[in-house]
Amino acid sequence: MNDLVRQHTALSDTDLEWLHLLVSEWQLLSDLSFADLVLWVPTRDGTRYVSVAQMRPNTGPTSYQDDMVGHLVPRGRRPLLDAALDEGRIVREGDPEWREEVPVRVESIPVRREGRVLGVIARNTNLLTVRTPSRLELTYLQSASDLAQMIAAGSFPFPGQQVDMDASPRVGDGLIRLDADGVVQYASPNGLSAYHRLGLASDLVGHHLGATTAELAPSRGPVDEALVKVASGYAPREFEVEGAGGVIQLRAIPLKPKGVRIGSLVLLRDVTELRRRERELITKDATIREIHHRVKNNLQTVAALLRLQARRMDSPQGREALNEAVRRVGSIAIVHETLSQNLDERVEFDEIADRVIAMVAEISPGKVTCRRTGRFGILDAEVATPLSMVLTEVLQNALEHAFAVAERGTVEVSAVRGGTPAEGRLLITVTDDGRGLPEGFDPQRAGNLGLQIVRTLVEGELGGSFGMVPAPGRGTQVVLDVPVSNDK
Repeated sequence: MNDLVRQHTALSDTDLEWLHLLVSEWQLLSDLSFADLVLWVPTRDGTRYVSVAQMRPNTGPTSYQDDMVGHLVPRGRRPLLDAALDEGRIVREGDPEWREEVPVRVESIPVRREGRVLGVIARNTNLLTVRTPSRLELTYLQSASDLAQMIAAGSFPFPGQQVDMDASPRVGDGLIRLDADGVVQYASPNGLSAYHRLGLASDLVGHHLGATTAELAPSRGPVDEALVKVASGYAPREFEVEGAGGVIQLRAIPLKPKGVRIGSLVLLRDVTELRRRERELITKDATIREIHHRVKNNLQTVAALLRLQARRMDSPQGREALNEAVRRVGSIAIVHETLSQNLDERVEFDEIADRVIAMVAEISPGKVTCRRTGRFGILDAEVATPLSMVLTEVLQNALEHAFAVAERGTVEVSAVRGGTPAEGRLLITVTDDGRGLPEGFDPQRAGNLGLQIVRTLVEGELGGSFGMVPAPGRGTQVVLDVPVSNDK
């Protein structure tokens, strides 16, 4: 719609905003009218109309099988559009049109904003299935007529009341028509069923909706006064009411076809099951976070016990082996700590990598600098846990074997995300400027426990590849290529 309006018309950005607000609301008018809606806007030179939006009803058959958006028609070809635009009134004159052997009643509704007519809504009703209307259909049509008059007067849609139509109740979910005092004139079967779910034992017609709703809601006190007013339809509002038996979502729409409120339209939907599932998900998320928190605490306890045992060891080799185990356990604990703070099983791995680097750097003689470049991004938990262990082992190996005691040096961890949208890749390189690999060293056959862990996790669990080669210039470079989700 933005492109069509800016290309063909002279409307301002504020006018365009008004049309967007109208289009966000007009599914309501279409469903109440059982009719297709097409929004026509005059072109910049005033010789033609361009259709910028279209809506089909959910409550009846369509009148247009084709998409009308973008069509241009010269002024004079559709007299009802001309009359509505020039005279600023709703035009219903004329006989039904025949489209592919289907009679269609055409009406034109001017779209007014601050006294100016911006365009015209063509309301097209398929008359092929016309029959004697029921009370529900008569209520729909009367409400549609009131809304059409409000659009023509510039009082609908309501400024500042942007509605999310995916989340708001629709006409078919349930409808209640109120008079000016908030008394129910008509309640659709779905609307009545929703109130029965709240605990209402009688009919709604003849009852004050605000007072009835407040009685069914469990809260008491000053809130009741606000609830009575909102449920009576005095202002355009959305709200929820929870009773003993369920939860209903309501949307109040004041009806002011001639500038004075004659009543209100209340759309409502039973959202009991939806809210129950949301609460279950919240409880599930809280439980998962608590599990990760407890796992982290348990792993930290294990690490503390291993550290305590290492202090009591007389053998330097045994003490170092226990300290390595402490760091491995600690890397897993960092992942669980991060997961305990998230709502899903995904983590921002850059923070984890920085903490792992800081943890492993503690074993450095003090003159080796560790740093990270690039970005790991967001990773799934099943990737983050083994990858944190791999990073711990590779860094530990570099700091232990690449540099002599008190030797200065640098270890750099680089991460690059790439690949296709369907299959992403994470390329990690750990480069040191130390003494390099021993002559004849084969990383695929080395018996070092740390390298065995790396090979097993990278190739077996992560489905990636692992390589260890001389670094350009001096030192060693470890290259890890791991498949990851590219949904960053």
